[in-house]
Order: sequence, then structure tokens, then C-alpha cells
Amino acid sequence: MQIVNLSRRRFIQGTGALTLGIMAPVALGQAGAPGVAFSSSPAGEAAFRPNAFVRIGIDDTVTVIAKHLEMGQGVYTGLATLVAEELDADWKNVRVEGAPADAKRYNNLHWGAVQGTGGSTAIANSFDQLRAAGAAARAMLVSAAAKRWKVDPAQIVVRQGVMSHPASGRSARFGELAEAAAQEPVPENIKLKTPDQYVYIGKRAPRRDVQAKTDGSAKFTQDMQLPGMLTALVARPPKFGAKLKSFDASAAKAVPGVVEVVQIPTGVAVLARDFWSARRGRDALKVEWDEGAALRLSSQEIMAQYYELAKQPATVARKDGDPEAALMRAAKRLEAAYEFPYLAHAALEPMNCVVHLQHDRCEIWNGEQFQTVDQLNVARTVGLQPEQVHINMLYAGGSFGRRANPQSDYLVEAASIAKAIGGRAPVKLVWTREDDMRAGYYRPMYLHVLRGGIDAEGRPIAWHQRIVGQSIGAGTPFESLLVKDGIDHTSVEGAANLPYAIPALAVELRTTQIGVPVLWWRSVGSTHTAYATEVFLDELAAAAGKDPFRYRRELLQQKPRHLAVLDLAAEKAGWDKPLAPGKRGERRGRGIAVHSCFNSYVAQVAEVTVQDDGSFKVDRVVCAVDCGIAINPDIVKAQMEGGIGFGLSPALMSAITLRDGAPEQSNFHDYQVLRINDMPDIEVHIVPSQEKPTGVGEPGTPVVAPAVANALYAATGQRLRKLPFDREALKRG
Repeated sequence: MQIVNLSRRRFIQGTGALTLGIMAPVALGQAGAPGVAFSSSPAGEAAFRPNAFVRIGIDDTVTVIAKHLEMGQGVYTGLATLVAEELDADWKNVRVEGAPADAKRYNNLHWGAVQGTGGSTAIANSFDQLRAAGAAARAMLVSAAAKRWKVDPAQIVVRQGVMSHPASGRSARFGELAEAAAQEPVPENIKLKTPDQYVYIGKRAPRRDVQAKTDGSAKFTQDMQLPGMLTALVARPPKFGAKLKSFDASAAKAVPGVVEVVQIPTGVAVLARDFWSARRGRDALKVEWDEGAALRLSSQEIMAQYYELAKQPATVARKDGDPEAALMRAAKRLEAAYEFPYLAHAALEPMNCVVHLQHDRCEIWNGEQFQTVDQLNVARTVGLQPEQVHINMLYAGGSFGRRANPQSDYLVEAASIAKAIGGRAPVKLVWTREDDMRAGYYRPMYLHVLRGGIDAEGRPIAWHQRIVGQSIGAGTPFESLLVKDGIDHTSVEGAANLPYAIPALAVELRTTQIGVPVLWWRSVGSTHTAYATEVFLDELAAAAGKDPFRYRRELLQQKPRHLAVLDLAAEKAGWDKPLAPGKRGERRGRGIAVHSCFNSYVAQVAEVTVQDDGSFKVDRVVCAVDCGIAINPDIVKAQMEGGIGFGLSPALMSAITLRDGAPEQSNFHDYQVLRINDMPDIEVHIVPSQEKPTGVGEPGTPVVAPAVANALYAATGQRLRKLPFDREALKRG
């Protein structure tokens, strides 16, 4: 039984600063109203508010206040599970509401005094905290029951929202004792369950957001309607770095429904009574742009510059031994370069935001991922204090990092529009798909150049990796935390911590300044480092004449968690059994990859079938994951499946390319993503673990592309070193 101290209403402090800063103690929270819009419970029903995370109503409803954004990853269900487990609540009575922006009560324990969702930290940082919240509420309910029945609290049993005293036959539902429990003191020490006592954790439970998303009652930003609200669209520069020179709004103002046209720092905003009027008004604008300082490069020109930079020494991120000397004495040497394009986030719901600006208050409705950062940036924009910016967290239709923007770009833009009209009306800013594809933020373009050497027995003795690309952290408020000694951690993660036992190893980084806005993208640095490292390791195995699975095993003997997922994936995929032969003219292959990110470990085996014309299909992916305790195995599997689909898109088809400084893609017709008919059969196997839970939203994404590339090599003998894959290279010669 785990003992948790809650004296002075202090909650669990995190175990380490993962991304944004040092730990700060987190208060249990005052028992006041959470200030959350769209309450799912009738007014006045929450009679018992023991802390910042739990509300219990007289109708037995248990409302969990979620400090993290539900953007499709299942976090509302995961957080509710933690509370319900220790509370012994009835799952059918558990509901979830988004927390307000309040870092004092709802900060991410892995980020310090910052509220936000990202880096696959939501469950990991909440594991102890939310269980403690449920356990504290349970203890207060039990205390109230014991006083009412005049019995020993230790004799009271709690199960599925009902407290009972077997000896006397008394029982009561949570709602019956909610008001009495509210009078009890918060316990200073509580006992948390041990894994053998879990009722919900580790079991499949229905997601809490399914019903609302099925019947249409779930609130997304686009659903928001406020009295007198205007819809805004913005005309932005067609090239990065261009500025507004002049505009003529007369034709736009003549469009029926258009109310106003205003200039803001990012361009010209057209406000109308509905979306289509705003769209037609924006189309009618006559705008002249100053492109004197605009980016003029194409993607090919940028990559050519990267190749030149890769020839020069770079900043060392890791160095073990003397790779140059080891390369000189190697029995066989290899060199390979891997290219990665810019990528859009392409979330199903494009960026949008509702802002209601008043003289002493700014209220926001948003699929909110970065509360503290957004409060600061919006407050600075409208001339208020951060605490005067009130944010209502709604559902979000995906993000993949896009909504966690250090510049709070689309929120600041919406606030700028509201400020420009003097707060006369609430403003709903809408970014179309084309807006976000052409004026948004991208996963950076990267180049990796690797050199490796093996000895006479085929063992790798030298590894030199040089990475060229833009920094995500530079120029942001997080630069001092993400960039150390000239190394942006997000550029080298997955490479600088390469797990393989190679005695002489160096990883270097050359950071570029291009002028294209970049941002973290699902699994961040691992999106490119996993591919480069896992494909190059496969190349070393082939050069050594060794099986790629066993080659990895030999190099991971000191990495038990890597080894466990690798073995499990290979076993479940039937690695030692030959693939069934394809039809006439078909070539089949199987490939493997393993990678760790966000403190989770994933291995995948991919099976492919290739036709003579170079077309191919990914038939099957077998995935093994070690994410510590699987709070809800069904959600873990769903996130692995979704991550695999997401990772296949840039492998097979997705890329943002620039021509004369302007993005060429605009929507899903030319920035294609994987469709359901192209999804492979996926098996997910979870390594049993008693370690604390780690992330699952991102670790499934980076492993699939190298696994597929290695499978294609096994089928065709062709190495694919550029994403998305060039199918011409796979044609039978």
C-alpha cells in the first residue's frame, strides 16, 4: 500500500523535470467552483468538492476535472480512470470536464509552473496526483459514513460508488453522503492501492468522450456561438517573411454579411456575420505584399545547402571513443544520407479560436493545449494581466503539436482582431485547411549523413552521425531549456541517446536558420532520428551478413526494456518463419525497428508486398510497446494504431515542398495522408509492467517508417533514404 502525504493540502510533486523546467509543488486545490464552462452536471448538484480535481453530486455523479486537453488521445478516460480507481466510483456515473487555465492548481507536474498538454506527459505526470485526489475524496466519504453510522471507518467497504458496513447492513451511495463529506477535513495521509487491488487500472473501460462525440453534444470551437459574434478570416502573406504593403477593402466591404475589415500584425482580417460571408469578403480583398525580405528558396535549394553544410564539422551532441580512428581500422565502411521534408500537422480540425474581449477581461474558448503560455501571450497582446485572460478548454480535433505553439499564433491573432475592433463583439477566428497548410508551422526539414564501420566479425565498431536542420526551440521562450551548448535537444533526441553498444560513436548537429516557421510534430526529433538510425543499423547488419533482428539483440544486451519489446514483436510476428509467398510477380519482405521516446519503448515488425511496377502495400504491422502500467490497454492499443497510421503518411506520401519560398501544398488533395483503405493489419502487444505509466500518444509513430523501409529492402534489395518513399526505385530492374 502506497502512503501519500497530503499535509497542508500539498499534492504529489513530480519526479523530474522532463521538458520545460524544474518541479514546483502542486497544491491539492481549493474546494471552490472550477470555473468551467459547459458543465455536464445540473447546477448546484456538486455538493462535495474535496479538491481541484473531484466533484461529487447528490445524484451520485462523479465529475473529474481534467487539466489536460482531450484531442482524441483518450486522456479524459485515462485521467478519470485514475480518480475512479482510488475513489471506487461507479464508472457509469463518472464524467469529465476540462479545467480552466490556472497553473496554480492545474500545472503539468513534469513542466513546473506551466499548465499544458504535450510530450506524452498527461498520464505520466498525473498518475500519483489524480489517484491521490480520488483517494482523498474516498477517505472523506468514508469518514462521513463512519460518523453517521457510529462505526469504525476501517470496517466500511466502498465498491462502485456505494459505501457499506457489512456488520450492520447499512449502506449509502456517494450522493447521499456528499454534503456530509464536504464537512470533513482533508486527510493528511492517505493510502493508495497496490496493483493487485486495481479494479479499473489495467482494464478496458468505455471512453468517456464517445457518447458526446457520437450524439454531437461534444463542444469544439467551431460549435461555439455567442450573441453578436463575428467570424473572422485573415489574408496572410503568400511567402514566409513577406509583409503587408497596402490593401483596398472596398470590394470586401461590399460583400453582404461583411461587417468590418481591419489590419493586424499578421495581415488583414475580414469580419462577417458568418463564415461564408467572411470567406467571400477575403477573396474580394485587394492586397499588395512587400516581398523584399521574403524567403525565395525552394525545397531542393535548401536541401542542397544542407548537403554542403554536412561536409563541415558541427557541434558535438555526443561522443564516445574515437569514431574517426575506428572507421580507419574497420574491415568494412558504409556511408548513407537520409532526407526528410517539411511536414504539416494536418489535424482534422484546423486552427480556430473564440475571443470575447472586454475592458478588464478576455475570455477564450479553444481546444486548449498550452494554457499558461497562451495566457501570457494573449495578455501581452491585449494589454491585460495573465490572470485576466480566462480560457475555457473545449475538445480539439487533433493537434500533433500544432496547438502547443510557443508564440500562441492563432490565439494571438484572434486577440489582435478583437483588439482592433475595440472588443465590440466576440470574435471567432477560423483558419481554413489552406490557411494552416500554407501559413502554419511545420516539422523541420532535416538531413542526416551517417558513416559506420564493422570489424571482421561484422560487429559495429564506429558510428558517426551528422544532422542538419532547423531548431524548434531557438527564438522561443523555451530556448534556454531546450538548447544547451548550441544543441537543440529536439534535433538530436533519438540519436544522441542511441541505445546500441557501439564503442566509438559521435552525433553532431548543424543548426540552420531558414525562415520557415517550425514546430514540434508528433514524436518530435524521433520522427527523423528513428528512421536514420534504424535504417542505417539495418544497412550495417546487411553488410555484416547478419539477421537484422539478431544483430539488434546482440547490441541491446544492456538495454532490457529495448530488448523486451524487440523480442516480443519478433515472436508475435513469427520472425523465424518464412513469409507466405506472394502471387506471381509479387515480392514480399519483412523488416524490423525498435526505438524509445517519451520514456516508452516500441518495436515493430512490418510486412510488405511489392509489385513489379514499384507499387507496394504494407500488409501487416506487429507492434510491441512497454509504457509501464497500461492504464487502459484498449486506449494504448488505439494510440499505437493511430501512431502507426500517422507515421505511415510521411513514409508513403506526405510532404510540404517550397517553390520560390511559398508552400506548394494547400489541402488533402496535394498533401495526402493515409486513408483507411491503406491501413495495414495491426497487432499491438503490451509488455506487462509495474513501472509507472509513460507516454503512448507519440512513441508508436517514429518506428513504423524504418520498419517498412527495412521490409522493402528485404523484398527488393533497394535502400530508401528519402521520405516519402520513391516508388520508382522499387521497380524490378
